Amino acid sequence: MSLFGSTMDQRAHAHHHVVPHFTKGKAWQSELLGVIERGEGCYVFDTDGNRYLDGLAGLFCTNLGHGRQDLASAAAEQMEKLAFYPTWGWANPPAIEAASMIADFAPGDLGQVFFVSSGSEAVEAALKFARNYHVARGDDSRYKVISREWSYHGTTLGGLSVTGVPKFRQPFLPMLWDGTRHVANTYGDSADVLASAKAVEDMILAEGPETVAAVFAEPVQNGRGGLVPPDGYWQELRRICDRHGVMLVADEVISGFGRFGHWFTSERFGVVPDIVTFAKGVTSAYQPLGGIVVRQPLIEELWNTEMGMYMHGSTFGGHPVATAVAVANMRAMRDEKIMDHVLANEAGFRSRMDGLLERHTCVKEVRGLGYFYALELMADRDAGVELSETQRSTLLGGLLSTLVREAGVLIRPDDRGATMLVVAPPLIADGAVLDDLTERLDVVLTKTDQWLATNP
Repeated sequence: MSLFGSTMDQRAHAHHHVVPHFTKGKAWQSELLGVIERGEGCYVFDTDGNRYLDGLAGLFCTNLGHGRQDLASAAAEQMEKLAFYPTWGWANPPAIEAASMIADFAPGDLGQVFFVSSGSEAVEAALKFARNYHVARGDDSRYKVISREWSYHGTTLGGLSVTGVPKFRQPFLPMLWDGTRHVANTYGDSADVLASAKAVEDMILAEGPETVAAVFAEPVQNGRGGLVPPDGYWQELRRICDRHGVMLVADEVISGFGRFGHWFTSERFGVVPDIVTFAKGVTSAYQPLGGIVVRQPLIEELWNTEMGMYMHGSTFGGHPVATAVAVANMRAMRDEKIMDHVLANEAGFRSRMDGLLERHTCVKEVRGLGYFYALELMADRDAGVELSETQRSTLLGGLLSTLVREAGVLIRPDDRGATMLVVAPPLIADGAVLDDLTERLDVVLTKTDQWLATNP
Protein backbone atom coordinates (compact mmCIF):
# COMPACT_ATOMS: atom_id res chain seq x y z
CA MET A 1 0.00 0.00 0.00
CA SER A 2 1.33 3.42 -0.94
CA LEU A 3 2.46 5.89 1.72
CA PHE A 4 0.86 8.63 -0.34
CA GLY A 5 -2.83 9.32 -0.63
CA SER A 6 -3.20 10.16 -4.31
CA THR A 7 -1.57 9.97 -7.68
CA MET A 8 -0.89 13.69 -7.39
CA ASP A 9 1.00 13.11 -4.12
CA GLN A 10 3.05 10.29 -5.65
CA ARG A 11 3.81 12.35 -8.74
CA ALA A 12 4.98 15.28 -6.62
CA HIS A 13 7.31 13.06 -4.60
CA ALA A 14 8.62 11.47 -7.81
CA HIS A 15 9.37 14.95 -9.13
CA HIS A 16 11.25 15.86 -5.98
CA HIS A 17 13.09 12.66 -5.12
CA VAL A 18 13.37 10.18 -7.99
CA VAL A 19 16.02 10.63 -10.68
CA PRO A 20 14.73 8.91 -13.84
CA HIS A 21 16.64 6.71 -16.28
CA PHE A 22 17.12 8.01 -19.85
CA THR A 23 14.32 10.55 -19.41
CA LYS A 24 14.57 14.28 -19.96
CA GLY A 25 13.81 16.45 -16.96
CA LYS A 26 11.03 18.28 -18.83
CA ALA A 27 9.20 15.01 -19.46
CA TRP A 28 9.75 13.76 -15.91
CA GLN A 29 8.52 16.99 -14.35
CA SER A 30 5.31 16.87 -16.38
CA GLU A 31 2.00 16.82 -14.57
CA LEU A 32 1.15 13.88 -16.81
CA LEU A 33 3.88 11.66 -15.33
CA GLY A 34 2.41 8.18 -15.04
CA VAL A 35 2.76 5.91 -12.04
CA ILE A 36 2.44 2.18 -12.79
CA GLU A 37 1.29 0.28 -9.71
CA ARG A 38 0.36 -3.26 -10.74
CA GLY A 39 0.42 -5.76 -13.57
CA GLU A 40 -1.53 -8.78 -14.77
CA GLY A 41 -0.31 -10.96 -17.63
CA CYS A 42 0.52 -8.74 -20.60
CA TYR A 43 -1.06 -5.61 -19.10
CA VAL A 44 -0.12 -3.01 -16.47
CA PHE A 45 -2.24 -0.45 -14.64
CA ASP A 46 -1.45 3.05 -13.43
CA THR A 47 -2.66 4.67 -10.22
CA ASP A 48 -5.56 6.27 -12.10
CA GLY A 49 -6.82 2.85 -13.14
CA ASN A 50 -5.77 3.12 -16.78
CA ARG A 51 -4.87 -0.19 -18.43
CA TYR A 52 -1.93 -0.47 -20.82
CA LEU A 53 -0.70 -3.31 -22.99
CA ASP A 54 2.95 -3.86 -22.12
CA GLY A 55 4.19 -4.00 -25.69
CA LEU A 56 7.88 -3.90 -24.72
CA ALA A 57 7.80 -6.52 -21.94
CA GLY A 58 9.03 -3.84 -19.55
CA LEU A 59 12.37 -3.52 -21.28
CA PHE A 60 12.47 -6.83 -23.18
CA CYS A 61 12.43 -8.73 -19.89
CA THR A 62 9.00 -9.58 -18.38
CA ASN A 63 8.95 -12.71 -20.54
CA LEU A 64 6.38 -14.57 -18.43
CA GLY A 65 4.29 -11.45 -17.94
CA HIS A 66 3.18 -9.70 -14.78
CA GLY A 67 1.63 -10.97 -11.56
CA ARG A 68 3.15 -14.47 -11.41
CA GLN A 69 2.51 -15.80 -7.92
CA ASP A 70 4.85 -18.76 -8.44
CA LEU A 71 7.82 -16.43 -8.97
CA ALA A 72 6.83 -14.25 -6.02
CA SER A 73 6.50 -17.33 -3.82
CA ALA A 74 9.94 -18.59 -4.89
CA ALA A 75 11.45 -15.28 -3.75
CA ALA A 76 9.58 -15.25 -0.44
CA GLU A 77 10.44 -18.87 0.39
CA GLN A 78 14.13 -18.31 -0.33
CA MET A 79 14.20 -15.11 1.74
CA GLU A 80 12.89 -17.04 4.72
CA LYS A 81 15.55 -19.72 4.30
CA LEU A 82 18.64 -17.71 3.24
CA ALA A 83 18.22 -14.14 2.08
CA PHE A 84 21.89 -13.62 1.25
CA TYR A 85 25.39 -14.98 1.44
CA PRO A 86 28.12 -14.07 -1.07
CA THR A 87 29.55 -16.57 -3.57
CA TRP A 88 33.12 -15.61 -2.69
CA GLY A 89 34.51 -19.02 -1.84
CA TRP A 90 31.07 -20.42 -0.99
CA ALA A 91 28.17 -21.68 -3.08
CA ASN A 92 24.45 -21.72 -2.32
CA PRO A 93 21.80 -24.19 -3.57
CA PRO A 94 19.77 -21.79 -5.77
CA ALA A 95 22.90 -20.47 -7.50
CA ILE A 96 24.08 -24.03 -8.14
CA GLU A 97 20.71 -25.07 -9.55
CA ALA A 98 20.31 -21.95 -11.68
CA ALA A 99 23.81 -22.29 -13.13
CA SER A 100 23.22 -25.98 -13.88
CA MET A 101 19.94 -25.24 -15.67
CA ILE A 102 21.46 -22.41 -17.70
CA ALA A 103 24.38 -24.65 -18.71
CA ASP A 104 21.93 -27.37 -19.77
CA PHE A 105 19.99 -24.93 -21.94
CA ALA A 106 23.08 -23.31 -23.49
CA PRO A 107 24.39 -24.70 -26.78
CA GLY A 108 27.55 -26.74 -27.20
CA ASP A 109 30.12 -26.73 -24.42
CA LEU A 110 28.96 -23.47 -22.85
CA GLY A 111 28.86 -24.79 -19.32
CA GLN A 112 30.28 -22.39 -16.72
CA VAL A 113 28.17 -19.54 -15.33
CA PHE A 114 29.33 -16.37 -13.56
CA PHE A 115 26.49 -14.35 -12.01
CA VAL A 116 26.10 -10.59 -11.68
CA SER A 117 23.03 -8.39 -11.29
CA SER A 118 22.40 -6.70 -14.66
CA GLY A 119 23.08 -6.74 -18.37
CA SER A 120 25.66 -3.97 -18.22
CA GLU A 121 27.51 -5.90 -15.53
CA ALA A 122 27.32 -9.01 -17.69
CA VAL A 123 29.07 -7.17 -20.53
CA GLU A 124 31.71 -5.94 -18.07
CA ALA A 125 32.19 -9.52 -16.90
CA ALA A 126 32.63 -10.74 -20.48
CA LEU A 127 35.15 -7.97 -21.22
CA LYS A 128 37.16 -8.81 -18.14
CA PHE A 129 37.03 -12.55 -18.77
CA ALA A 130 38.35 -12.14 -22.31
CA ARG A 131 41.26 -10.01 -21.09
CA ASN A 132 41.83 -12.23 -18.04
CA TYR A 133 41.98 -15.36 -20.19
CA HIS A 134 44.47 -13.92 -22.67
CA VAL A 135 46.72 -12.52 -19.93
CA ALA A 136 46.67 -15.83 -18.06
CA ARG A 137 47.86 -17.53 -21.26
CA GLY A 138 50.65 -15.00 -21.75
CA ASP A 139 48.96 -13.03 -24.54
CA ASP A 140 49.32 -9.71 -22.73
CA SER A 141 49.04 -7.70 -25.95
CA ARG A 142 45.41 -8.75 -26.53
CA TYR A 143 43.10 -6.05 -25.17
CA LYS A 144 41.14 -4.56 -28.08
CA VAL A 145 37.48 -5.29 -28.74
CA ILE A 146 35.52 -5.10 -31.97
CA SER A 147 31.81 -4.30 -31.90
CA ARG A 148 29.32 -2.88 -34.34
CA GLU A 149 27.91 0.53 -35.19
CA TRP A 150 24.67 1.38 -33.37
CA SER A 151 25.10 -1.63 -31.07
CA TYR A 152 24.08 -1.31 -27.43
CA HIS A 153 26.06 -3.16 -24.76
CA GLY A 154 25.25 -1.28 -21.57
CA THR A 155 25.83 1.97 -19.73
CA THR A 156 28.71 1.27 -17.37
CA LEU A 157 31.94 2.77 -18.67
CA GLY A 158 33.23 -0.57 -19.93
CA GLY A 159 29.91 -1.46 -21.57
CA LEU A 160 29.57 2.05 -22.95
CA SER A 161 33.03 1.77 -24.48
CA VAL A 162 31.80 -1.24 -26.47
CA THR A 163 28.43 0.37 -27.27
CA GLY A 164 28.18 1.95 -30.72
CA VAL A 165 25.41 4.51 -30.14
CA PRO A 166 26.99 7.96 -30.58
CA LYS A 167 24.63 9.98 -28.37
CA PHE A 168 25.16 7.65 -25.41
CA ARG A 169 28.93 7.80 -25.79
CA GLN A 170 29.54 11.46 -26.61
CA PRO A 171 29.21 13.05 -23.13
CA PHE A 172 31.58 10.49 -21.64
CA LEU A 173 34.18 10.16 -24.39
CA PRO A 174 37.09 11.47 -22.28
CA MET A 175 36.32 8.74 -19.71
CA LEU A 176 35.90 5.83 -22.11
CA TRP A 177 38.49 3.14 -22.68
CA ASP A 178 39.89 3.52 -26.19
CA GLY A 179 40.30 -0.16 -27.03
CA THR A 180 37.05 -0.64 -28.95
CA ARG A 181 36.84 -0.51 -32.73
CA HIS A 182 33.38 -0.21 -34.30
CA VAL A 183 32.61 -1.77 -37.68
CA ALA A 184 29.55 -2.00 -39.93
CA ASN A 185 26.53 -3.84 -38.60
CA THR A 186 24.45 -6.21 -40.72
CA TYR A 187 21.95 -3.60 -41.98
CA GLY A 188 21.68 -3.97 -45.76
CA ASP A 189 24.03 -6.95 -45.90
CA SER A 190 23.17 -10.22 -47.66
CA ALA A 191 24.19 -13.86 -47.45
CA ASP A 192 25.97 -13.78 -50.80
CA VAL A 193 28.13 -10.80 -49.77
CA LEU A 194 28.58 -10.91 -45.95
CA ALA A 195 30.34 -7.54 -46.11
CA SER A 196 29.61 -6.95 -42.42
CA ALA A 197 31.52 -10.10 -41.46
CA LYS A 198 34.40 -9.12 -43.72
CA ALA A 199 34.49 -5.75 -41.95
CA VAL A 200 35.20 -7.58 -38.69
CA GLU A 201 38.12 -9.50 -40.17
CA ASP A 202 39.46 -6.44 -41.95
CA MET A 203 39.54 -4.59 -38.63
CA ILE A 204 41.28 -7.49 -36.87
CA LEU A 205 43.95 -7.49 -39.57
CA ALA A 206 44.29 -3.71 -39.53
CA GLU A 207 44.76 -3.60 -35.76
CA GLY A 208 46.94 -6.70 -35.64
CA PRO A 209 45.36 -10.01 -34.58
CA GLU A 210 47.80 -10.27 -31.66
CA THR A 211 46.18 -7.15 -30.12
CA VAL A 212 42.50 -8.18 -30.38
CA ALA A 213 40.84 -9.91 -27.42
CA ALA A 214 37.20 -10.29 -28.46
CA VAL A 215 34.39 -9.57 -30.89
CA PHE A 216 31.06 -8.53 -29.32
CA ALA A 217 27.75 -8.83 -31.20
CA GLU A 218 24.05 -9.32 -30.46
CA PRO A 219 22.52 -12.24 -32.42
CA VAL A 220 19.75 -9.83 -33.54
CA GLN A 221 20.91 -6.25 -33.06
CA ASN A 222 18.55 -3.98 -31.15
CA GLY A 223 20.19 -0.65 -32.03
CA ARG A 224 19.20 0.42 -35.58
CA GLY A 225 16.08 -1.68 -35.10
CA GLY A 226 15.74 -5.47 -35.20
CA LEU A 227 18.69 -6.26 -37.46
CA VAL A 228 18.43 -9.94 -38.36
CA PRO A 229 21.79 -11.19 -39.68
CA PRO A 230 22.02 -12.76 -43.14
CA ASP A 231 22.46 -16.52 -43.38
CA GLY A 232 26.02 -17.57 -42.66
CA TYR A 233 26.98 -14.41 -40.80
CA TRP A 234 27.49 -16.02 -37.41
CA GLN A 235 29.31 -19.00 -38.90
CA GLU A 236 31.66 -16.55 -40.60
CA LEU A 237 32.25 -14.68 -37.32
CA ARG A 238 33.09 -18.01 -35.68
CA ARG A 239 35.55 -18.85 -38.46
CA ILE A 240 37.20 -15.42 -38.27
CA CYS A 241 37.58 -15.52 -34.50
CA ASP A 242 38.97 -19.06 -34.54
CA ARG A 243 41.44 -18.15 -37.26
CA HIS A 244 42.84 -15.19 -35.33
CA GLY A 245 42.61 -16.48 -31.75
CA VAL A 246 39.91 -13.97 -30.83
CA MET A 247 37.03 -14.67 -28.43
CA LEU A 248 33.52 -14.50 -29.88
CA VAL A 249 31.01 -12.97 -27.44
CA ALA A 250 27.26 -13.13 -28.12
CA ASP A 251 25.46 -10.42 -26.16
CA GLU A 252 22.13 -12.10 -25.37
CA VAL A 253 20.97 -9.76 -22.63
CA ILE A 254 17.84 -9.09 -24.70
CA SER A 255 17.65 -12.17 -26.90
CA GLY A 256 18.27 -14.88 -24.31
CA PHE A 257 15.51 -16.89 -22.65
CA GLY A 258 12.99 -17.10 -25.42
CA ARG A 259 12.70 -13.75 -27.19
CA PHE A 260 13.50 -15.52 -30.48
CA GLY A 261 12.06 -18.93 -29.64
CA HIS A 262 15.20 -20.51 -28.16
CA TRP A 263 16.79 -20.47 -24.73
CA PHE A 264 19.75 -18.79 -26.42
CA THR A 265 19.44 -17.21 -29.85
CA SER A 266 22.97 -18.33 -30.73
CA GLU A 267 21.46 -21.80 -31.04
CA ARG A 268 18.94 -20.52 -33.58
CA PHE A 269 21.81 -19.22 -35.71
CA GLY A 270 23.81 -22.42 -35.33
CA VAL A 271 26.88 -21.13 -33.49
CA VAL A 272 28.58 -21.74 -30.16
CA PRO A 273 30.20 -18.50 -28.98
CA ASP A 274 33.03 -18.49 -26.44
CA ILE A 275 30.98 -16.35 -24.06
CA VAL A 276 27.28 -15.51 -23.89
CA THR A 277 25.99 -12.62 -21.79
CA PHE A 278 22.50 -12.80 -20.30
CA ALA A 279 20.15 -10.90 -17.95
CA LYS A 280 16.55 -9.61 -18.27
CA GLY A 281 14.55 -12.72 -19.23
CA VAL A 282 16.44 -15.14 -16.97
CA THR A 283 14.12 -14.12 -14.11
CA SER A 284 11.43 -12.46 -16.25
CA ALA A 285 12.62 -9.35 -14.35
CA TYR A 286 11.11 -10.52 -11.06
CA GLN A 287 14.60 -10.13 -9.58
CA PRO A 288 17.72 -8.41 -10.94
CA LEU A 289 20.08 -11.07 -12.31
CA GLY A 290 22.59 -11.31 -15.12
CA GLY A 291 25.74 -13.17 -15.97
CA ILE A 292 27.93 -14.85 -18.53
CA VAL A 293 28.11 -18.43 -19.73
CA VAL A 294 31.63 -19.49 -20.74
CA ARG A 295 32.80 -22.52 -22.71
CA GLN A 296 33.96 -25.24 -20.33
CA PRO A 297 37.44 -25.71 -21.89
CA LEU A 298 38.24 -22.03 -21.48
CA ILE A 299 37.50 -22.11 -17.75
CA GLU A 300 39.49 -25.32 -17.31
CA GLU A 301 42.43 -23.81 -19.17
CA LEU A 302 42.27 -20.71 -16.97
CA TRP A 303 42.23 -22.81 -13.79
CA ASN A 304 45.43 -24.49 -14.95
CA THR A 305 47.41 -21.30 -15.51
CA GLU A 306 49.67 -19.67 -12.94
CA MET A 307 47.00 -17.02 -12.36
CA GLY A 308 44.49 -19.80 -11.69
CA MET A 309 41.41 -17.63 -11.34
CA TYR A 310 39.00 -15.24 -12.96
CA MET A 311 39.97 -11.94 -11.36
CA HIS A 312 36.51 -10.48 -10.91
CA GLY A 313 33.78 -10.38 -8.28
CA SER A 314 30.39 -8.93 -7.42
CA THR A 315 28.80 -8.66 -3.98
CA PHE A 316 25.40 -9.78 -5.21
CA GLY A 317 26.56 -12.23 -7.89
CA GLY A 318 24.77 -15.53 -7.38
CA HIS A 319 22.34 -13.92 -4.95
CA PRO A 320 20.23 -16.76 -3.51
CA VAL A 321 16.89 -14.96 -3.89
CA ALA A 322 17.58 -13.85 -7.46
CA THR A 323 18.81 -17.29 -8.51
CA ALA A 324 15.86 -18.99 -6.79
CA VAL A 325 13.54 -16.85 -8.90
CA ALA A 326 15.60 -17.72 -11.98
CA VAL A 327 15.10 -21.42 -11.26
CA ALA A 328 11.34 -20.94 -10.86
CA ASN A 329 11.20 -18.85 -14.03
CA MET A 330 13.14 -21.35 -16.13
CA ARG A 331 11.04 -24.25 -14.83
CA ALA A 332 7.86 -22.39 -15.75
CA MET A 333 9.19 -21.51 -19.21
CA ARG A 334 10.15 -25.14 -19.77
CA ASP A 335 6.91 -26.62 -18.41
CA GLU A 336 4.69 -24.13 -20.22
CA LYS A 337 6.61 -24.68 -23.47
CA ILE A 338 7.29 -20.99 -24.00
CA MET A 339 9.85 -21.65 -26.76
CA ASP A 340 7.31 -23.65 -28.75
CA HIS A 341 4.71 -20.95 -28.14
CA VAL A 342 6.96 -18.21 -29.54
CA LEU A 343 7.91 -20.23 -32.60
CA ALA A 344 4.29 -21.24 -33.21
CA ASN A 345 3.16 -17.60 -33.11
CA GLU A 346 6.14 -16.06 -34.90
CA ALA A 347 4.67 -16.19 -38.40
CA GLY A 348 1.36 -14.76 -37.22
CA PHE A 349 3.12 -11.96 -35.35
CA ARG A 350 5.16 -11.11 -38.44
CA SER A 351 2.04 -11.21 -40.60
CA ARG A 352 0.33 -8.72 -38.31
CA MET A 353 3.33 -6.36 -38.51
CA ASP A 354 3.47 -6.72 -42.30
CA GLY A 355 -0.23 -5.85 -42.37
CA LEU A 356 0.57 -2.58 -40.61
CA LEU A 357 3.24 -1.92 -43.23
CA GLU A 358 0.72 -2.43 -46.03
CA ARG A 359 -1.92 -0.19 -44.42
CA HIS A 360 0.29 2.74 -43.41
CA THR A 361 2.47 4.76 -45.73
CA CYS A 362 4.46 6.06 -42.74
CA VAL A 363 5.96 2.58 -42.23
CA LYS A 364 9.10 2.14 -44.32
CA GLU A 365 10.14 -1.35 -43.25
CA VAL A 366 9.46 -4.08 -40.70
CA ARG A 367 12.43 -6.02 -39.29
CA GLY A 368 12.68 -8.73 -36.68
CA LEU A 369 11.98 -12.31 -35.64
CA GLY A 370 10.22 -14.14 -32.85
CA TYR A 371 8.65 -11.69 -30.41
CA PHE A 372 10.79 -8.68 -31.41
CA TYR A 373 10.05 -6.24 -34.25
CA ALA A 374 11.06 -2.76 -35.30
CA LEU A 375 8.83 -0.62 -37.50
CA GLU A 376 10.96 2.02 -39.22
CA LEU A 377 9.08 5.21 -40.15
CA MET A 378 9.24 7.63 -43.07
CA ALA A 379 7.10 10.50 -44.29
CA ASP A 380 5.45 8.74 -47.24
CA ARG A 381 6.53 5.32 -48.49
CA ASP A 382 4.42 5.51 -51.64
CA ALA A 383 6.02 8.79 -52.65
CA GLY A 384 9.49 7.72 -51.47
CA VAL A 385 9.75 10.68 -49.06
CA GLU A 386 11.86 10.31 -45.92
CA LEU A 387 11.15 12.22 -42.72
CA SER A 388 12.34 15.80 -42.65
CA GLU A 389 14.48 16.86 -39.72
CA THR A 390 11.53 18.82 -38.31
CA GLN A 391 9.19 15.83 -38.63
CA ARG A 392 11.76 13.54 -37.05
CA SER A 393 12.48 15.82 -34.11
CA THR A 394 8.77 16.38 -33.43
CA LEU A 395 7.91 12.70 -33.59
CA LEU A 396 10.77 11.73 -31.30
CA GLY A 397 10.43 14.83 -29.15
CA GLY A 398 7.20 13.64 -27.62
CA LEU A 399 4.53 13.17 -30.28
CA LEU A 400 5.05 9.41 -30.70
CA SER A 401 5.23 8.93 -26.93
CA THR A 402 1.93 10.78 -26.58
CA LEU A 403 0.28 8.73 -29.31
CA VAL A 404 1.32 5.37 -27.87
CA ARG A 405 0.19 6.40 -24.41
CA GLU A 406 -3.18 7.57 -25.72
CA ALA A 407 -3.56 4.23 -27.49
CA GLY A 408 -2.84 2.42 -24.23
CA VAL A 409 0.21 0.55 -25.52
CA LEU A 410 3.64 0.81 -23.96
CA ILE A 411 6.24 0.49 -26.71
CA ARG A 412 9.46 2.36 -27.47
CA PRO A 413 9.83 5.20 -29.97
CA ASP A 414 13.49 4.74 -30.91
CA ASP A 415 15.93 7.14 -32.59
CA ARG A 416 19.06 4.98 -32.80
CA GLY A 417 19.98 5.25 -36.47
CA ALA A 418 16.41 5.84 -37.67
CA THR A 419 12.95 6.77 -36.38
CA MET A 420 11.30 3.56 -35.25
CA LEU A 421 8.71 1.92 -33.05
CA VAL A 422 10.06 -1.17 -31.29
CA VAL A 423 7.63 -3.92 -30.30
CA ALA A 424 8.48 -6.84 -27.98
CA PRO A 425 5.58 -8.08 -25.80
CA PRO A 426 5.78 -10.71 -23.05
CA LEU A 427 6.38 -14.16 -24.49
CA ILE A 428 3.06 -15.41 -23.09
CA ALA A 429 1.16 -13.13 -25.48
CA ASP A 430 -1.37 -15.23 -27.39
CA GLY A 431 -3.37 -14.50 -30.52
CA ALA A 432 -5.87 -12.30 -28.68
CA VAL A 433 -3.10 -10.19 -27.14
CA LEU A 434 -1.26 -9.93 -30.47
CA ASP A 435 -4.51 -8.81 -32.10
CA ASP A 436 -4.98 -6.20 -29.37
CA LEU A 437 -1.39 -5.05 -29.80
CA THR A 438 -1.85 -4.74 -33.56
CA GLU A 439 -5.09 -2.78 -33.20
CA ARG A 440 -3.46 -0.32 -30.81
CA LEU A 441 -0.48 0.08 -33.14
CA ASP A 442 -2.92 0.64 -36.00
CA VAL A 443 -4.36 3.61 -34.08
CA VAL A 444 -0.89 5.03 -33.44
CA LEU A 445 0.14 4.71 -37.08
CA THR A 446 -3.15 6.12 -38.40
CA LYS A 447 -2.63 9.26 -36.34
CA THR A 448 1.01 9.38 -37.43
CA ASP A 449 -0.05 9.20 -41.09
CA GLN A 450 -2.56 11.99 -40.50
CA TRP A 451 -0.04 14.21 -38.72
CA LEU A 452 2.61 13.72 -41.41
CA ALA A 453 0.08 14.56 -44.14
CA THR A 454 -0.63 17.95 -42.54
CA ASN A 455 2.91 18.69 -41.38
CA PRO A 456 5.20 18.21 -44.38
